[in-house]
Amino acid sequence: MSLDARIGDDSIAALRATMSGEVLLPGEAGFETARRVHNGLIDRVPAVIARCQGTPDVVDALAFGRNHGLDIAVHGGGHNVAGRAVCDGGIVIDLSPMKGIWVDSKARRVRAQAGVCWGEFNRATQLHGLATTGGAVSSTGVAGLTLGGGFGYLMGKHGYTVDNVTSVELVTAEGAVLTASEDENAELFWGLRGGGGNFGIATSFEFALHPVGPTVYGGLVAFSFEDTARSLHFLRDLAKDPYDELTAVCSLTHAPDGSGQKLAAMLVSHCGAAGRAEHAIGAVRGIAEPVIDRLGPISYCDLNRLLDPGFPKLALNYWKSCFVTSLSDEVIGILTEQFACCPSPMSKLIVERPHGAALRRAATDTAFPLRSAGFSVLILAQWRDASETEQNVAWARETYDLLRPHAAPAAYSNYMGDDEMLARVKQAYGENFARLQSLKDRYDPANVFHMNQNIPPSTR
Repeated sequence: MSLDARIGDDSIAALRATMSGEVLLPGEAGFETARRVHNGLIDRVPAVIARCQGTPDVVDALAFGRNHGLDIAVHGGGHNVAGRAVCDGGIVIDLSPMKGIWVDSKARRVRAQAGVCWGEFNRATQLHGLATTGGAVSSTGVAGLTLGGGFGYLMGKHGYTVDNVTSVELVTAEGAVLTASEDENAELFWGLRGGGGNFGIATSFEFALHPVGPTVYGGLVAFSFEDTARSLHFLRDLAKDPYDELTAVCSLTHAPDGSGQKLAAMLVSHCGAAGRAEHAIGAVRGIAEPVIDRLGPISYCDLNRLLDPGFPKLALNYWKSCFVTSLSDEVIGILTEQFACCPSPMSKLIVERPHGAALRRAATDTAFPLRSAGFSVLILAQWRDASETEQNVAWARETYDLLRPHAAPAAYSNYMGDDEMLARVKQAYGENFARLQSLKDRYDPANVFHMNQNIPPSTR
């Protein structure tokens, strides 16, 4: 039986009659755009796309998918590089039209729907000089980043994104609408702070906000590729810095002028007092002679947009990542040598350092367990020409394989690619995996929500 016959025109008509948002089928206007995620390497064709306007639409779309035995993928507002937000022959529950943001500046709280991206979020909260830890690229989705943990510029001062969530609205596999917080469904709330989309469809999030901006200190400074070791040594030495306000990320990248020149860049944010910020910025600038120097006072919103040109929509992407406890000379050597032979001028090696408030919680306080000092290494292969896919994927995998002997048994689920297996998911959650699996057994024993970094029920 064909999929169209299995669904039936009457069923589609009934779904369209009840939903506030659009219901799109292959061949219809808007379908091709809606089915594509940020990563151009992902090319899947669902049977139905339900573009939801609110929680009632989500409930109806989920019921439709389950009643017709369809695979269910959930698309938030952001990148979804791994491609799990879209499936072949199933239903995509598309939350990207859900853009509501409500700021309570007196209580320093904000509620954002699941289709919001961090650029939109920051634009709303910065009207009040407030922010929370969010994505370093403005087109990153609030929902995906939050459910997976949440690295960001403010993590040293205010913790990961999950540390700032105060409640989540969730549609369960059975279609129930729940609020999860410290006071209500507390165990579910624990699991949603890092456990991904395994327990339901998160339709909105409430966050604590903090006084930040509208002007901070930071930006981008880039040095010659020959200064790679100096740049990574500086990042390594920041572990001795007791100040939480400074966040620095090292990126082995290419010049933005399209020349293909390899650079060692530092992306910097300081959310503290001006005097201390200027001192910290000066130290970063002094690593070597800058090739590009865009450090200084900058609006927090502009800081959030600095990296956007390096993440173009529909470029072909393949990511691998690992976590190393030390930037040893051996690790620095591998990063330097591998970037020297990088086949694409769009690719990057990004080294991030969780620190400060992000590490002051226990690994079991939230489902996101990455609370030990160290460095996240993202191997970001990116290219345009599909004929170059094999060599770019091979470069990313080779780099990952060379780093593996130096890697800790940990992972950041938001950076995991579509080819990661259960063993890697278990590694990402460590001692929290069994507790998360118990939550899966309770809220999704049929594994309806499996198009994700999946935590399978214990019965499977």
